[in-house]
Amino acid sequence: MGFHGQKILPAIRSMKDFEKMLEMPYQYGVFLDLHLGMVKSVYEYARRYDKKMFLHIDLIHGLTSDENATEFIVQYAKPYGIISTKGSVILKAKQKGIFATQRAFIIDSSALERSVKLVEKTNPDYIEVLPGVVPKIIKELHVKTKKPIFAGGLIESAEEVEQALAAGACAITTSNVDLWKQFI
Repeated sequence: MGFHGQKILPAIRSMKDFEKMLEMPYQYGVFLDLHLGMVKSVYEYARRYDKKMFLHIDLIHGLTSDENATEFIVQYAKPYGIISTKGSVILKAKQKGIFATQRAFIIDSSALERSVKLVEKTNPDYIEVLPGVVPKIIKELHVKTKKPIFAGGLIESAEEVEQALAAGACAITTSNVDLWKQFI
């Protein structure tokens, strides 16, 4: 099990972390917390190393994440995929032909039901569920939506990675470099 053979999707918060990822065999990852001025250059850099990177569009500094921003980013940087909590962004990313990941914060049963309804409306390629340390929620969301699940947030140990994968997650998004190293 895994996302194209990867159990971990490295979540990149700094260029230092991206350089660490480049030294590892991971082909897929996620950019978080980028400044708009860096987006194009980091994607050119990623392509040079054959890295397929999702972009968390809600976390781009200097850009409001909406349909227009999504259209701009797709044309400007050509990311492998987009991650967003916003349904309109997911719909635009799919319209533009890139992979779309609906990020869902599941804090209670009503948040779970709202997320299921949103997924039915937006039909993303993937769902990222946070926090990723609740196997019951991973399993339930996967069963209800039939979508591949990325689990992220608060995962700090190899055991928690394995529990999330056993519950049905196809991969774990984490910025924890030690976990990246354990799952190469």
